[in-house]
Amino acid sequence: MDQEREWACHGWDNSECAGTPLCPPRCPRFSDRESVQGIVRPHSAADTEALVEMYLALDPADRTMGLPPTTESRLRDWLGRFIDDGWSLVVELDASIVGHAGVTPADDAEPHLVVFVAGDARGRGIGSELLRHLVAHAADSGHDALTLTVAADNDPAVTVYDNLGFDVVEQMRGELEMRLSLSDPVVNRVQRPPAERGD
Repeated sequence: MDQEREWACHGWDNSECAGTPLCPPRCPRFSDRESVQGIVRPHSAADTEALVEMYLALDPADRTMGLPPTTESRLRDWLGRFIDDGWSLVVELDASIVGHAGVTPADDAEPHLVVFVAGDARGRGIGSELLRHLVAHAADSGHDALTLTVAADNDPAVTVYDNLGFDVVEQMRGELEMRLSLSDPVVNRVQRPPAERGD
């Protein structure tokens, strides 16, 4: 996404926005549950240092199934995969990155997704907003579906995925495989604005 497209909107109240051809698949601006204004934008290599800092500060309890990696070198390699072989989005609040979600591989019809939010930004709807953006961008990119693996006992995450329309497709020991078809009507609901964007 080029800079002109990324910053095409200059107002926070987008409730009456009809959209333009420059709009991304979902309006990048939002307010969290504490009325803090944020923006969701594509992850670039320039975000690496901020993402490394965010991930290294995560509480061990916030890590799931070995992700994100715990050492800085492995973390940098993992983040590089989203640049080289996938794509991802970041959430920025008050000039700080507080969320990251992405898919790999980019050329897969049903890529695997991950989503993480900084510990002090949880419970504010940021993860749900980030996930909606990921779904909208994936549909816009031509993917058929999104898949994920989540710890079966991670009730908050499972609830978020379930509310967005992900279905459990396989239950393994301690883990759930979930899938969202991007032909599902929910995808139309997460793309904003839906009507004149392509005119």
